[in-house]
Amino acid sequence: MHRMKKHSNEKRFEDFFVEEKYVVLKNYLYNYLLRRRAINAVLHSGNPGLILEVGSGLSPIVTDMDDIVYSELSFRALQTMKARNQRGSYVVADGTRLPFASESFGHVVCSEVLEHVEDDEGAIREFARVMRADGRVSVTVPHRKFYFAADDRYVRHFRRYEIEEMRGKLSRAGLCAPTVQKVLGPFEKVTMFTTVMAFSLIQRLGPKKKGAGGSGAWIGWVAPPFKWMNRLLAVVAWLDARIMPRALSTVVLFQIEKNDAS
Repeated sequence: MHRMKKHSNEKRFEDFFVEEKYVVLKNYLYNYLLRRRAINAVLHSGNPGLILEVGSGLSPIVTDMDDIVYSELSFRALQTMKARNQRGSYVVADGTRLPFASESFGHVVCSEVLEHVEDDEGAIREFARVMRADGRVSVTVPHRKFYFAADDRYVRHFRRYEIEEMRGKLSRAGLCAPTVQKVLGPFEKVTMFTTVMAFSLIQRLGPKKKGAGGSGAWIGWVAPPFKWMNRLLAVVAWLDARIMPRALSTVVLFQIEKNDAS
């Protein structure tokens, strides 16, 4: 899980995925695939220049560009990611205090991170500081407060966002979001709530082990059906997001720019 001044006890799904042999499964998750597709469509539609991905964790959104800097507070996560992805540069950094010069990046990417950050407005101010005047920020966040439930608490979300609330936070940092795009709909909430509750039950009832444990030998036969199942789920989730109104979206993508006056 991404880290930027978050809760002290945050080892949940990351307990399982932190070992390199398990990351392949995380990278097949349908909601990750759809978030990556949405953001990369924006990046490939123009010339983003040098890109910064904030809170890249173990599964970065941008994986096919060389002009990128991955920043993440967890050194272990960056080590695991770098072993699989030889592109770009890697910097251990707190998203609320980025160690980069002002106006260094043409595009900043931050996907499913701000909800884990206590000082989310501090992170947004840093995005504004390090992006060029003609740059852009792509941010995905969980949408609608009425969806906040046990699965959000389990994965240590501080909040879910309303669109106008986010626009207010952006405005205070000298930013605006002319485009807000649907990424995932109610289907994602149902599947993730079910998955998280099942995972929580397994943790409570299963044998207590330190770390992820196990040899991982079963990955070879689990990975192919897991991959194809999530491809199917991605199709269903994509259709769900297209059909459902934005008011029911569970994840939205903000395309953010600097205000003309900033």
